[in-house]
Formats: sequence, C-alpha cells, structure tokens
Amino acid sequence: MARFTFRLPDIGEGIAEAEIVAWHVKIGDRVEEDQQVADMMTDKATVEMESPVSGVVVELAGEVGDQVPIGSALMVIEVEGEAAAEAETPVEEQLEAETPGVEEVTEEKPLPFRGGVGVGDSPPAPSPVEAMPHTPPLSPEGEREKVQILASPAVRARAADLGIDLAQVKPAESDRVRHADLDAFLRYGSAQGYHAPHASRAREDQPVKVIGMRRRIAENMAASKRAIPHFTYVDEIDVTALEAMRADLNDNRGQRPKLTLLPLLIVALCRTLPDFPMLNARYDDEAGVVTRHGRVHLGMATQTDAGLMVPVIRDAQDSNVWQLASEITRLAEAARTGKATSQELSGSTLTVTSLGPLGGIATTPVINRPEVAIIGPNKIVERPVFKSNGMGGDDIVRAKLMNLSISCDHRVVDGWDAASFVQAVKKLLETPVLLFAD
Repeated sequence: MARFTFRLPDIGEGIAEAEIVAWHVKIGDRVEEDQQVADMMTDKATVEMESPVSGVVVELAGEVGDQVPIGSALMVIEVEGEAAAEAETPVEEQLEAETPGVEEVTEEKPLPFRGGVGVGDSPPAPSPVEAMPHTPPLSPEGEREKVQILASPAVRARAADLGIDLAQVKPAESDRVRHADLDAFLRYGSAQGYHAPHASRAREDQPVKVIGMRRRIAENMAASKRAIPHFTYVDEIDVTALEAMRADLNDNRGQRPKLTLLPLLIVALCRTLPDFPMLNARYDDEAGVVTRHGRVHLGMATQTDAGLMVPVIRDAQDSNVWQLASEITRLAEAARTGKATSQELSGSTLTVTSLGPLGGIATTPVINRPEVAIIGPNKIVERPVFKSNGMGGDDIVRAKLMNLSISCDHRVVDGWDAASFVQAVKKLLETPVLLFAD
C-alpha cells in the first residue's frame, strides 16, 4: 500500500488558486479512476476535478470555501497494485518539504492536512444521562451540599424551552426527572405562580458561509462600486406597437423559437451602438486605456441557483431576432445547469440585465467591470396616455409602457451621451418596423 498525492492541476491561464465549492467524496470513501471528486471555482468558471487513480481517500485539502493554490495537494489517496508503484512520497514528508520550520510530526501528534477534514480521533459521544449541579439549601454547618439532578438530554432541552428549573421539579420515581414529572409540574406549577411561556414564532439565526459563486459576485460588485463612479439614466418607452409586432411574429414563427422582448431589444441596441462607440467599450483603468469595440459581445445577466452569471452572446450584431432567441435560450440553460464554459462566461463588451415580470418601475444596475455601461429594461405596464387625434385634440388610449435604465461609468461616458443613446434606442422600439429596415 502507498499514498498518492493528487495535486491541483493548472486549470486556466493566469490562475494562481481555486476555491473548493463542493466535495463529492469524504475521508474513507473508495474512488475509481476518472471519478469526479471535487468542484473547483476560478475567476471564470467551475471546473470538475477527477481522480487520476483508484483507491481510498485518506486526506482532503480543507473545507468548502477554502482556497487551494495551483500545484498544491488537493487530496491523498491510498493505492495498491500498479498505482502504488507510481505513488509519490508519503504525505507527511511532502508537507514537511512544503512547510519548512514546522515542528516534527510524531505518531502521538498527527498532522492535520490543509485543514484536515476528518483527521484525528472523534470526541467521545456524550453520556445519555447528564448531571446538572444546583444550589440546595444551606446545611446546618452553613455549607451548601453538592447534589446532582439526573435527567436525559431530551428532558433537559424541554425544560429549558419551558423555562423550568429542574431543581424545582420533584421526581416521582428514583432520583431522575422524566417527561411525566415535567407534565405534573406544568399541571400544578401554576399554583406557585409558574406559567409556561408562549411558543415563539422566531426562527433560529442561520449563518451562511459566503463561498463559490456568491463570493465571486460579492467581490466583483464591491470592486465595481469602489472603482467606478456610476450614474443612471431612465426613460419611458411606449412599446405598444412593439408588443403587437412581437405577437404577430410569434403567431407566424413556425418551427422557430418563441420571441421574448429581449431579442428585439438587442437588435435595437446593436443598430444604435455604432453611433455611440463610447458605450460598447471596456476601460483598463490601470493602463488608462479605453477600448471601443467594433463587435458587440453582449453579456446577458442570468439568475441561477448559484447566483448571477453573465453568459455572452458573441457577435450579437450579426444575428437576427430568431438566432438571438435561440442563443439566449441555449446560454441561459447552460448557465443554470452549470455547463457554461469559461469562453461563454467572459469577454462581454456591454451587458443587459432584466428581472422580467419582476422588473419594477426603474432599476440602477451595477456595471459589469471592466465594461463602462449596463442596460436594464423594466417590466411592461399598461396605463392610459394622451395621444393626439390629428384634429388638434387628444384622445385617452391604453398603452404598454416600459422604463429603460442605463448605468454608465462617468469617467468615460457623459450624461448627454447616455441620454442620447437611450433616445435613439427608444425611437427604434417605438417604431419597430425600423428594426427590420436596412
């Protein structure tokens, strides 16, 4: 038998470390070659780690949420047969080489391994019957006698919930307090002024470790707000004609995917951006360079169980509404199932974020750094509006209205540019036939 150390491989260019987001094995488990053992997250994607050998897991490199440097030990597997001949130096010697100056490890003092999940003996199980010291009356000599109240953990927990001092409960049998004794105390205790507390509706606090995708989101959003002076502009758009056209397109779509508002909005954005190149850009603030992109690689903020992810529609300017609808569906599904690749989650030049039916009246979205703008369509609402009747008067008509928000980096985008851009998009959306005009 020998021990094989599985070291975290290089899983991406420029990646120095990765975060443990899930273990699929535990100490003592038998693993087979190529079996998935862990999920590691980098700045760009989550990568599945597979065991290079078969054997029994004896060490794991820490807990979920810990960072593991590239090239360091991820897990140790006890192997035999041909695999044993290829096993590396025992883990204790490797750790000594990796951590000079650490005191010598002996059999009496086992060394935890990178946080040592499962290393060492487990603490002894608690006794089924615990003793609770209490303060009895003074003895004739003026000293208090030490006595113990015997009760099971379940009885103690119930008494604590009810606010009952076990020292006030007289056991019916032997010296041990039982549930029946608590029941009797509740029945007759009111004579001494005791009242059982009402059941509380409060729930216990739940500490949630910020790890994985939630940690990445927290770091990115904090960096964006620290570094970028945001401003947000909101305008109202009448999408009555656009929604009518969308309904007609869906009624005649045949085998093509059903259209939502998003593909139509993307077409409007792509047609408008050539006149506003400062918005389809990325700002390298360390180098002091703004790159205005000729292609539109559109980020699409997508809510998943793990948190917000931003898959990217490549060359959105070259796709029609049906192609965009298909790509939106494909990328959203890949993001929600965790199958989106690093390439599909990076390189966006402008991002659209929408809450759909929950879109609210207006939003102030946070920029997806290093981009310089992010666009947020809000929900569509129906309201009465005044429309000119062409005879010098106005009629009150039903209209479908939507607010469109845009947040910009004020270091490189002026308020006039943002407002002018939204006004140009508004013209296309309110006259939707222009979306299909060359």
